[in-house]
Formats: sequence, C-alpha cells, structure tokens
Amino acid sequence: QLQACGGGLVQAGDSLRLSCAASGRTFSSYTMGWFRQAPGKEREFVAHISGTGGSTYYLDSTKGRFTISRDNAKNTVYLQMNSLKSEDTAVYYCAADPRLRPPPYGYAYWGQGTLVTVSS
Repeated sequence: QLQACGGGLVQAGDSLRLSCAASGRTFSSYTMGWFRQAPGKEREFVAHISGTGGSTYYLDSTKGRFTISRDNAKNTVYLQMNSLKSEDTAVYYCAADPRLRPPPYGYAYWGQGTLVTVSS
C-alpha cells in the first residue's frame, strides 16, 4: 500500500516536497516512481529511483528542479520539487514495482494522488 502526501497550493518559484510511505518489508527491493496527471492531460512519468537509490531518472522538463530520493529505513520515497512552475500543476502519484526497469506506465502498485497547484 502506498500513501502519498505533501501536495498543496504554492506560488511559482516555490518549493514543495512530496512523500510516499509504503507498507511491507521489502521496500528496498522495489523501484519507485513518481507520475503526474494535469487536468485534461494524460498521466506522465516524472522520475524513478532504483531500490538502492543508486540510480535515478527524470522527465526532461523536471531535470535540475526535481530530485527523487528514498529512505529505505522509513519505507518512504520523496520528490523534492524546486522552482515550481504553473505547468507543474497536477495530481502526483507514487508507484512501486519489483522489477529493476519497469515500463514507465506498467508499475505494479499505485498510490492515491496528492494535488499540487502552482499559481503564477
């Protein structure tokens, strides 16, 4: 089970950190991903991180602004979002998959979303 939180209303240029807590004993064996869905748009991949945290990958438009990290001792993955833009407004979802390189939209487990609204 995945529980995301940390969304809210912020102004352009602000920062926000999302968290996603996972239940279970094998969290460190799961690749974790963040996705988002803006109003009227398809869900899109944002970032993912390997089980050990040693490998990360980002959507081009978020590189340099967003950082994905994880704390396996706390069964939690984070998404630090800096220099937020209005186009980052979306519902953000976390997801988990036991495969090393899951297909971007084929993650096995999904959490509920948390809304991020960036006002310009």
